[in-house]
Amino acid sequence: MDTYHLIIVICLIVITSFIFNVLSNKTNIPSVLMLITLGMVVKYFFDLSGFQQAFMPTLELLGVVGLIMIVLEAALDLKLSPERWPVIWKSTLVAFLTLNITTFGFAGMMMFVVQGLEFTVALLYSLPLAIISSAIVIPSVHKMTRTRREFMIYESTLSDIFGIMAFYILLENTNANGFWEIVGNVSLNLSLTVLISFIGSFILLYIFQKLVVIKTKFFLFLSLLILLYAEGKIFHLSSLLIILVFGLVLRNQFLFIRGKLSKYFDHQAIGVLFDSFKMITEETSFLVRSFFFVVFGMAISIGDVLNWQVLLLSFAFLVILYLIRFVIFRTVVGKDIFPEVFIAPRGLISILLFFDIPEEFKVHEIESGILGIAILVTSLVMGWALAQWRNRMQVGTEE
Repeated sequence: MDTYHLIIVICLIVITSFIFNVLSNKTNIPSVLMLITLGMVVKYFFDLSGFQQAFMPTLELLGVVGLIMIVLEAALDLKLSPERWPVIWKSTLVAFLTLNITTFGFAGMMMFVVQGLEFTVALLYSLPLAIISSAIVIPSVHKMTRTRREFMIYESTLSDIFGIMAFYILLENTNANGFWEIVGNVSLNLSLTVLISFIGSFILLYIFQKLVVIKTKFFLFLSLLILLYAEGKIFHLSSLLIILVFGLVLRNQFLFIRGKLSKYFDHQAIGVLFDSFKMITEETSFLVRSFFFVVFGMAISIGDVLNWQVLLLSFAFLVILYLIRFVIFRTVVGKDIFPEVFIAPRGLISILLFFDIPEEFKVHEIESGILGIAILVTSLVMGWALAQWRNRMQVGTEE
């Protein structure tokens, strides 16, 4: 395949992904399922043509950009205000409890099924599967009522952020000696990262408000963020926390920029900056999501899915997931928990983190199969729940 044929394939993937989004809004079929299917079809034709998938090594770079854009997009959706406090604390508690209990519950199940599996490896595989995909949830819940929609946006966003941070903290402490050493490392790491994050965020906002008249500044901004992320990684900081704090400060400027600090900032210029970055991050995240789900579809092997360990672990994961969500939602939220309890799709974050598991910890015979089944089934369940809820709302309106 020459360069121009590859360009045609890339453009067709983007166009098809846009069409899938339109179809998803009309049919309630999650676009992720369509993209994965497209990837499997593309793989079939590549195999027929004998094309070698030489672009696969670029996934790590795309993964870094994807993580930055997803966390930034999520942070720009988090509006902090007193009237939203009930939704914020409930969704935060649900996200935190669901992530942790699902992770440890499924890690225990993996160790029971896969003989000889170490606890650290089981946690590294369980954490990505325990994270809800805000990239799928946010565009899927736009027709829900405001309170329900905001709850799901907060829960999925916080699940992304908590899960990503926990995964990299675990990864960086795999060789720690004892619990208290991990606590000390994490406490020092987070304290230093939070301090650097706020100082860096205010400096970046101060610089960019001066560049508000310059139209071509987004990729300068993106380059600086990626630079901060890479430098943070080199010094073993929680780099994504830097991105999160910047997004929160930009989204909630009146909460963070007040008092004596206000005289150094132009709130109107920052508001224009927020609108621009909100639109561009959504577009960039859409592009990254499109390619990642297609590439993941190309990576799925039917043989991996039909493995008895994969089928058993996938079934166990789904039972643990929805049982835990049901118990936590009934305890924290109350009785009116449909369809939220079934809105728990796995997606891009899970794929990116699976790709980031070091080679020495990988269990190749089960990883892609479990991930594929988890994404497919949780997306189908979410689509079914949303369709049922919309039908109930239509019947209630007619009555």
